[in-house]
Amino acid sequence: MYEPPLQAVLFDLDGTLVDTARDMAHALNRLLAEEDQPPLEYELIRSEVSHGARAMISLAFDAPEESDRFESLRQRFLDIYRHNLHIDTALFSDMDRILDMLEVAGIAWGIVTNKPAWLTLPLLESMQLQHRAATVVCADTAGAAKPDARPMLAACREADVVPGHCVYVGDDVRDVEAAHNAGMSCIALRCGYIRRGHDVDEWGADRVMDTPAELLHWLEQQVQSGRNPSPQFHLQG
Repeated sequence: MYEPPLQAVLFDLDGTLVDTARDMAHALNRLLAEEDQPPLEYELIRSEVSHGARAMISLAFDAPEESDRFESLRQRFLDIYRHNLHIDTALFSDMDRILDMLEVAGIAWGIVTNKPAWLTLPLLESMQLQHRAATVVCADTAGAAKPDARPMLAACREADVVPGHCVYVGDDVRDVEAAHNAGMSCIALRCGYIRRGHDVDEWGADRVMDTPAELLHWLEQQVQSGRNPSPQFHLQG
C-alpha cells in the first residue's frame, strides 16, 4: 500500500499523548466527597475521561444534563481540576521517545483535542510541551469539536503541512472519524481511555496499535524507509 511522505503526526491529548486520568479521577472523587457520596473506582472513571466533564458528571451523579444541578456540579468539577492539572499527569510511556524522534527527524508534531484551551494550554505549559508542538488546536479555538474536520484542518494550516501527509493518533472513534473527515490517516491506540464495551477494531482506523512502543517502532520504520522529509536521521543503538 502506498504511504505518502510523512510530514506531521498529530495527537489526541487525554488518553493518547498524555495520561491525565488520575488527576481527573482525583477531581471527580473530591467532588463526590463534597457531595457526601462514596468515591468511584479509578478504572471506571478512566474509561470516561476522553469524553470530558459532562461524561464524568453523568457517570458520578444522577442529575439530568439540562438541570441547574448538573451544570453546577460540572463547573465545580472543572474548578477542582483546573487547580490540580499536573499532579500525577504525565506523558504515556514511550511518548517522550516518540516526540524526541520526530523532532530529530524533522517531522512536525502537534495536538488536536476537544479539551478546552483554558485547561489544555496551562497543562502543556506546565509539562514544557507547548512550545515544542508545531500546533495545538482545541475545540473552542477551532470553532468545532472532533469528529468535525475543522480542528484537524486548522492544525494542518498552523503546522504548514498537507492533511494527506499527516497521521492522527487517538483513542476514540471520533478521532478516527475526524481524521478521515479531514483526509488524513488515523492510528487508534488500544491502550487509551476506551469506554467499556467499545471495540477499537470496529472503528475503521487505518491501523490499531496496542501501545506507544508499537507506534514508535512503526514511526522508526517510516523514517528508515525514507517516507519522511529528513533522510539525515539515523536511529541510535
